[in-house]
Amino acid sequence: MAGLARRQLMLATAAGLLGWRAPALALAPRVLAFPRDHGSHPDLRTEWWYITGQARSEDARLWGFQITFFRSRVDVARGMRSAFAARQLIFAHAALTDVQSARQWHDQRIARAGFGIAGADEDDARIRLQDWSLERTQVPNIPGHSRWAIRAQADGLALDLQCTSTQPVLLQGHAGLSRKGPDASQASYYVSQPHLAVTGAFVVDGQRIAIAADLPAPDNRAWMDHEWSEALMHPQAVGWDWIGMNLADGGALTAFSLRRADGSQLWAGGSMRRAGEAQARIFGSDEVTWTPLRRWTSGASGATYPVDWRVDTPAGRFTVQALLDAQELDSRASTGAIYWEGLCRLLDAQGREVGRGYLEMTGYAGALSLT
Repeated sequence: MAGLARRQLMLATAAGLLGWRAPALALAPRVLAFPRDHGSHPDLRTEWWYITGQARSEDARLWGFQITFFRSRVDVARGMRSAFAARQLIFAHAALTDVQSARQWHDQRIARAGFGIAGADEDDARIRLQDWSLERTQVPNIPGHSRWAIRAQADGLALDLQCTSTQPVLLQGHAGLSRKGPDASQASYYVSQPHLAVTGAFVVDGQRIAIAADLPAPDNRAWMDHEWSEALMHPQAVGWDWIGMNLADGGALTAFSLRRADGSQLWAGGSMRRAGEAQARIFGSDEVTWTPLRRWTSGASGATYPVDWRVDTPAGRFTVQALLDAQELDSRASTGAIYWEGLCRLLDAQGREVGRGYLEMTGYAGALSLT
């Protein structure tokens, strides 16, 4: 009961204190520098490091996995001198999906930064939250120079993974500054690392499941997104739809749409980086259209999600198909949201599978409040 009370108090703090906002200013264009900009940016309100991926186990089963660490600045604590002031909160979500057996496991964490319990370093990506961690190691002689180590131990599942870059860092938007709405203040610094090579193992119900070696893309591939922002969402936006797709030929497709309450598209964007190319083709907001094709209703939340989509982009028309409908995550005990995030296949205009990756949909179980 004491642990529950502490969690409820922290959630109340997050909901009440983080909801206060000063007028947001537009983010300035800047040259991103690595490894520094893989690290934390505590002066900005919201930040996350997000790795999604899929892998084949040695028995050829297909698995999807996700881990996300969030950092949120608590504005009312910024001027407090006490060491106990909660200036930053750290949240984390982890999920694992067994496509063959149609099972999903997920868990979440929340703590204030400090006291050796939680934190996010500024010089490089080293994020920890109790016994969960995401740590980037600099590897000089490979494209992208990154190896990401994921450690997460939870009830019924564990992730023990290494995700190694095979391509250069992908700067989304204009040199890493990505617009997320009609006002200049709605933007984020946004960096991706697609086609991370995945090795390691999962643990499910006490059984260690090793990832098979030496499989071609898109098997055993992950996608890393790192975003940090002062004011990401327009007041009319209730949520977003997003895909990060590793293509079988080595290409990488990003697309996103922010929605109004009536379902209409408020803003959109994305990119395509062709195989072997260093620069991505960045999509304008009027160049991306999302059209729902099939919907699924969650028995747990009652929310209805479009689990198949047609996505039209300057790089072509694509179909996104969920590999399992029931991939809803309930994070009300940490970030307060219910959302859908799951492994999907990507089809081209001729109906051929050309890649796999993750689809994220927020704001269907209630308007998203992002601080």
